[in-house]
Amino acid sequence: MPSVGTPPALRRSTPATRRATAGALVSSLIGTLLALGPAGAAHADPVLLSQGRTATASSTEGAAFAPSAAVDGNLTSTRWASQWTDNQWFQVDLGRSVDISRIVLTWEAAYGKAYDIRLSDNGTDWRTVRSVTAGDGGTDDLTLTGTGRYVRLQGITRGTGYGYSLWEFQVYGGGDTTQLPGGGDLGPNVHVIDPSTPDIQGKLDAVFREQESAQFGTGRHAFLFKPGTYNNLNAQIGFYTQIAGLGLRPDDTLINGDVTVDAGWFNGNATQNFWRSAENLAVNPVNGTDRWAVSQASSFRRMHIKGGLNLAPNGYGWASGGYIADSKVDGQIGNYSQQQWYTRDSSIGGWSNSVWNQVFSGVAGAPATGFPEPRYTTLDTTPVSREKPFLYLDGNEYKVFAPALRTNARGTTWESGTPQGQSIPLSSFYVVKPGTTAATINQALAQGLHLLFTPGVYHVDRTIEVNRPGTVVLGLGLATIVPDNGVTALRVADVDGVRLAGLLIDAGTVNSPTLLEVGPQNASADHAANPTTVQDVYIRIGGAGPGKATTSMVVNSDDTIVDHTWVWRADHGQGVGWDTNRADYGVRVNGDDVLATGLFVEHFNKYDVEWYGERGRTIFFQNEKAYDAPNQAAIQNGGTKGYAAYRVDDAVDTHEGWGMGSYCYYNVDPTIRQDHGFKAPVKPGVKFHSLLTVSLGGNGHFNHVINDTGAPTEGTATVPSTVVSYP
Repeated sequence: MPSVGTPPALRRSTPATRRATAGALVSSLIGTLLALGPAGAAHADPVLLSQGRTATASSTEGAAFAPSAAVDGNLTSTRWASQWTDNQWFQVDLGRSVDISRIVLTWEAAYGKAYDIRLSDNGTDWRTVRSVTAGDGGTDDLTLTGTGRYVRLQGITRGTGYGYSLWEFQVYGGGDTTQLPGGGDLGPNVHVIDPSTPDIQGKLDAVFREQESAQFGTGRHAFLFKPGTYNNLNAQIGFYTQIAGLGLRPDDTLINGDVTVDAGWFNGNATQNFWRSAENLAVNPVNGTDRWAVSQASSFRRMHIKGGLNLAPNGYGWASGGYIADSKVDGQIGNYSQQQWYTRDSSIGGWSNSVWNQVFSGVAGAPATGFPEPRYTTLDTTPVSREKPFLYLDGNEYKVFAPALRTNARGTTWESGTPQGQSIPLSSFYVVKPGTTAATINQALAQGLHLLFTPGVYHVDRTIEVNRPGTVVLGLGLATIVPDNGVTALRVADVDGVRLAGLLIDAGTVNSPTLLEVGPQNASADHAANPTTVQDVYIRIGGAGPGKATTSMVVNSDDTIVDHTWVWRADHGQGVGWDTNRADYGVRVNGDDVLATGLFVEHFNKYDVEWYGERGRTIFFQNEKAYDAPNQAAIQNGGTKGYAAYRVDDAVDTHEGWGMGSYCYYNVDPTIRQDHGFKAPVKPGVKFHSLLTVSLGGNGHFNHVINDTGAPTEGTATVPSTVVSYP
């Protein structure tokens, strides 16, 4: 819309300036109160049906005012606007016919003075259920009775000289007013163990036999150990298996024995030991050292190892990186053959060896920065962190503990006493079990419940919409969400304090435009006091079968913390090929002040990470470019050879990264060359520390590390090219 000659009274409003401290505090307090329990427990509230649904309109004022902007959950920053004539319409497809009881229209300055609300079952035959003849703008909250799949606002007379413009169009209803219960049992694949449980070792061994090599299987398991002491156990942890203690602190649950990951199933090669976790346990290793030989998507959280920790497989074969947080290792950690590793907010007795990229932040006992040799990058503290929520027993009652936010953190949350945070009773959670529909999951969320996904694989035919501040969505046993029919699997509104944790999102066979969205497009609210966290949330495209997604993870909300994720376009398994599991972009960050701690993103057809937000920070980044590019032309990016693994947009003024590596292994065409692994604007506020590129065995090469800086990789010796600091 041109600005020249626009009457002042009708100029478009702009979002409030972010960083409004009072507003942030109020929002944070609201989120905290809502997180304590379900809202609306006394009656069945109507469900928000329209958010994220397909919206169309008779016209738009311009590309920035698309119909989708009025159903994205953002009440202040994005809007639909029509052309400047009467008789315009806007409609939303709810996906199925449903009872409708309420519609809320949040108008921008250009409003409808006279309009109808119409319903249709087929998008062709319409019936009017409500008429407004004297609208005055602002917010119209309309009650009505009707059933339909399509809901239309039919404008008749404009209230201004402009068109019709809506910040948000919200349709409520749902038909089923049965209140969903909170709490309940945890299902058959959660194995709750206490010291008196018979044949604990046999139960562990039986699941391990099933899961040891089931890399793309459907089995999902969680072993939860009640507080107490367990003797003479060797808990071998296979694919899609979680082992965790049910105490408030790791030392409440002691295993005199081992919690083990090795690579015998893969001939001593641990580079495919993915998707498993150990949490909230104390382990007293039999021979003084525990073995945890893993690669991506394997978390080690809130653990106390009363001895040493070996990160390599038996025989010291290859291993490709992992993650430790909020843990104490009394002895030394032996890195050995681990190519890269990230350790955060922990306490260790020492660390040995570096391969390519070992990164520490907030770790007492960590080695000093030595990059490029030894290849250690160490930050004294982590700027902002909040630990992953976890299930525990308070007496005989299950609760979820949500740890508090920390700034400039160092060391664990639990060594010095009771950890800080809040406890949420299981009765405030909807316990999701295999077979539960997306409609039921969204009903539970709209009802005010948190979500606890039990181990299983969940197909969803519509987006799971997390709209309430402070909502916890926690998965056990690598619970897996598969979007059907090209929907986005999970979407979070621009609200405070949502916590997503412990989930695998597996792309479906029909291309999804996105798989995970944190905040709507153009989100602008300040969440510094209570950010959304994404922790141990993994995304996979292909491998278990053909899958496609244009962009895997989009972070729009400001202040989001992405803490340990592996976003992976599969290079092996079923349904793998340059176009078979097509996925152009891995992670796109549009929000400001976003922090990534432990970012693993690999094999995308174009950019693996793109960063558009201001003041972004990444501590540890690991990447491999797509193996299967058929030739140089397939990855030609205009005049540039290849798409950077990590690109900061030219418009960004402030950005910083530490300990970041990109590798290439072009096994289809080893002659391919990448101009660089990293691309960023040359500005004083854009800084990088400890960067490297590696050619694996000479299969393809990098010409530079970042922009035009850094020596090319050469030969077949797999020797990194490094840049200590940039610029």
